[in-house]
Amino acid sequence: MIKLGTIGTNWITQRMIEAAFATGKYELGAAYSRHENTGNEFANQNGGAKVYTNLANFMASDEFDTAYIASPNVFHFEQVMLALKNNKNVIVEKPAFMNPMQTQQVLDELKLHPNLRLFEAARNVHMPAFKAVQQALKKATNIAGADFVFSQYSSRYDLVLAGETPNVFNFAFAGGALADLGIYPLYDAVALFGKPVKQMYYPTMIATGADGKGTALLNYDKFDITLNFSKISNSKHHSEIYAGRNIIAIDNGGEFTEAKLISPEQTEVISAKYTKNPMIPEMTDFAAIIAHPEDETLQAKYHVWLQLMQHVNETLNNLAISAGIHYPDKFKE
Repeated sequence: MIKLGTIGTNWITQRMIEAAFATGKYELGAAYSRHENTGNEFANQNGGAKVYTNLANFMASDEFDTAYIASPNVFHFEQVMLALKNNKNVIVEKPAFMNPMQTQQVLDELKLHPNLRLFEAARNVHMPAFKAVQQALKKATNIAGADFVFSQYSSRYDLVLAGETPNVFNFAFAGGALADLGIYPLYDAVALFGKPVKQMYYPTMIATGADGKGTALLNYDKFDITLNFSKISNSKHHSEIYAGRNIIAIDNGGEFTEAKLISPEQTEVISAKYTKNPMIPEMTDFAAIIAHPEDETLQAKYHVWLQLMQHVNETLNNLAISAGIHYPDKFKE
């Protein structure tokens, strides 16, 4: 059984722990929170675990072997490094890191701990529909581009409109649309088609100084891919990959819960709608890698994900720079 230690007590951590329990492969060993009451509430809700309010003591504990990090983006790098140095596997919410230098430092540290594993929790690329689209692309011809859309109005934007600066829209925490929802369609594009030749980001900035929505253009040798994402508006547009007369249609570029192959003659469902907790597939995949270090096929898959993380981070950084956005390396009061 994999023993988890969690950083973060918000909804994403709760959804993760529920998915982890559903796999039957994990248990909660410890929880870190800056506030003891919040930590105790989270731990009690999930079967009980030791609660820490001191990060160094948490990481040094033996109550868990795998850290799940869901803190604000700007804290990921230091917390991942601390976890690795304390001999912990790491699952970190996206974006794992805010620039390629941080990514390389972590990869260098990871080489010093060959028995440890690091995962960026980009759940969409672990979904059954995503794997079905990968298979469909092997048979597709005349690829002419794609549009990936992921727009969900954040209730936190109501606070922005009221004059506040919540963390997800706070640039000091490396918040904003590109570094949040934008990671999902970016993962779609890079996982399916590789790194782009050129990239450009056109953000819509909001009162907090962060980007509330945006459009990214990825240029490949023979086609372009458009990414549209927003935290200040909703969209019901499907995501689509254009392949000659056919369309590979995905219900949502972020969740990736259903996929269809549409031709002039018929519509074929290639992956039926996934209705369970959408974090179950990724937590299942991560457990297999951790539990079977001797399985060469699984470990080869892990190294593909690790390289994908690096390519996505590099492209994210290039997109941000193209729009004049330079994420902070660390949190400054």
